[in-house]
Amino acid sequence: MRFLDGEYFMCRNIKQLRCSTPPTDEEITLAALQYVRKVSGYRVPSRVNKDVFEAAVAEIADSTRRLLDGLSSTSAVRAE
Repeated sequence: MRFLDGEYFMCRNIKQLRCSTPPTDEEITLAALQYVRKVSGYRVPSRVNKDVFEAAVAEIADSTRRLLDGLSSTSAVRAE
């Protein structure tokens, strides 16, 4: 995700969050936002869709945190 002129813009690929250092809550939320933007086709939702859009971002961020917290591996995690 890029930040330009006060706005975030979606990149083509979602960043891998599982690396040698745990991702921050902000990184997880930005990845969730990028995913919801990609799936919905909206960079910014209309007023009527704002609540459901933001709820989806929050749910995906929560699911992502649970996933990353629950993963275990016997091999080294790839560093970026």
